[in-house]
Parts: sequence; structure tokens; C-alpha cells
Amino acid sequence: MSREQAISRAETYFDDGLFFDDLARRVAIHTESQEPSQTPELYRYLTDEMTPYLEDMGFSCEILPNPVANGGPFLVGERIEGEGLPTVFTYGHGDVVRGYDEQWDEGLSPWEIVKKGDRWYGRGTADNKGQHTINLAAMKAVLAERGHLGFNVKLILETGEERGSPGLREFCDVHKDRLKSDLLIASDGPRLSPERPTIFMGSRGVFNFSMTLTLRDGAHHSGNWGGLLANPGIILAHAISSIVSSSGEVLVNGLRSPEAMSNSVRAAITDLVVDGGNDAPEINPEWGEPGMTAGEKVFGCNTLEVLAYKTGNPSAPVNAIPAHAEAACHIRYVPPTDSKLFIPALRKHLDDKGFSAIK
Repeated sequence: MSREQAISRAETYFDDGLFFDDLARRVAIHTESQEPSQTPELYRYLTDEMTPYLEDMGFSCEILPNPVANGGPFLVGERIEGEGLPTVFTYGHGDVVRGYDEQWDEGLSPWEIVKKGDRWYGRGTADNKGQHTINLAAMKAVLAERGHLGFNVKLILETGEERGSPGLREFCDVHKDRLKSDLLIASDGPRLSPERPTIFMGSRGVFNFSMTLTLRDGAHHSGNWGGLLANPGIILAHAISSIVSSSGEVLVNGLRSPEAMSNSVRAAITDLVVDGGNDAPEINPEWGEPGMTAGEKVFGCNTLEVLAYKTGNPSAPVNAIPAHAEAACHIRYVPPTDSKLFIPALRKHLDDKGFSAIK
């Protein structure tokens, strides 16, 4: 009965608007980790909002600095019910991407939850304030019902995930004894389908990198110099096309998964249907690794994406050959890929193809 009653408490927490209130209060804190001026907001989220909530649940909390310069702070929480009990480790991040206030539709704000039909709009509602609010509320419902969880809990809330989690690996290494646990349960990322809850037993890693090419100081008029001066935008585009094909297939062995997909993994993911709902983009079936299903492409192989590309001044182009080009890229990768080998493999490939000037 206690399980059913705890679930009923969780449902009441949502139906009575208490979840909305907690989430709205958290969304209102401008935790834009990419903006140095918002660092005080990162601390405020952990100290003023999350610490009192966790302490009310019986957690001991400590705000700890990031071992990496300019990295955001960490909150470590512990609720220990007894030696010998299993320990669950959970994770969340309090930071969000930039608000981009001016890009929101009329009547919407990144810092205020607005209901429209069945959807709630606000920065962090789906990444990641909504998720860790739900996870903590679920534990709180169990505690309210029976007074104990039956297991120990350790928690990290970081504030730099949207910047690639600088310092997270180092932080966990320094505090590995303190964080030692039996099971990690955390919530982040999209569902396979908006209407269907999804449990992942693992996810691909991500490796961010940039490629830059600077050939000279300043741009030069194409009427005088066109045909004589190498164009870094063109050269970098050709370099990228040697790394990934025009249909999205990774062409450099050192960036691909070093092992073929196992039969057990293929059996687990081959039939997964990726469906983002009515607002999702239409899938391009010919894109990506050939001969794979959609589930295999998303969950079973390495992919390379160009996230941003810039040369010259795109917002105000002039008739001049630019001096500089840059591309921000990343690789999503599966085990047993060693991400430490990506840059050496990329460097060798670029050198072999005559693109040694690209950094």
C-alpha cells in the first residue's frame, strides 16, 4: 500500500500545482552558465533554492568549488540511512543555455513558465530543472509516506553542463571515495517519443572540438585579389568534406567506432523508433551510416556534426576574401571508443590531406 500511496502523493503534487510552483521558482533564476556575469545566479540556485529543499528532505549539503578555473560550482548532497544499504547516486544540472529573450514568441519568456495547452514553456523546464525536480519530488513523496527510502542517496548538482561540464571529471576523480555508490539513476535528454517514458541504460558520449584556419591579417577586396589569395572558408569546407561525407557518413577511421556493433547491442536497439512528436523534424532516411536502422544510427555508432561555421561576416558580408574561417564540431561516440584518440587521428588526417595549416 505504501507504494500506491506514494504514487498518489506524487500525482497530487502535480495536480495541485505544487510541481509547477517549484519549477517556476527554479526557472526564474537566470542560470546561464555561458555568461560570466551570471555566475552569482549559479551560486544562488544551489545555495538559496536547492540546498534548503534538500535539507528539508534530510540531506546534508555542501557547495564546493570547481577544480577548473572559471568552472561553475557543485552541490554535493548526501542522505545516509544506514551502513550496508545500497547507495543510489543521482545527478542534475542547474544551468541552462542562454535565454535568448528576444527570440521567444510574444507572450513567452525564458524566465517564466507559461502554459499553452498541454505544454509548458520556460528555459530549463525540459533541460534539466524539470528532470531533477521530478526525481527529488518522487523521493520526497516516498519519505512523506513511510519516513524512509530504504537506501542511501548521494547527489551532484553541477552548473556547467551547457558548457560541456568543465571540471566535472576532475571533480568526480578528486571526490571519488565520497561519491562511491552502487547505482546511478539520473534524468536528462529527450524521450524516444514525447508520449512514451524512456529508460536508457547508457548514452553516447560527446566530444566537442573546433577547427580554425587563419591565412593572413584582415580581409582583402575580391576585385583586386580574387583568384590570387587562398580563401580559408573554401579550404575549411573541403577539409570538412574529407572528414564526413555529403550524406553524413564519418570517413576517418580514427573517429569511427573501433569495433563493429555487437549482436546483443544490435538486437536491443535495432527496432527503436525515434519519434519527436508533431513538432519534430522529418527524418532523412539516407543520412548517416549506410545500412543501419534509425535506432542503430542514433544509439549504436559514432557520428560527427558541424554545429556552427563562420567565415567573413555573415550578418554583413562585403566583397572581400576573408582571412579566417572556423567550425565548431562534435562527435557523439559509443564504447569502446577512446575520445583521447580523436585529436591525434584528426591531426594526422588533416596533415595527410594537405590541410596542415588548419588548427
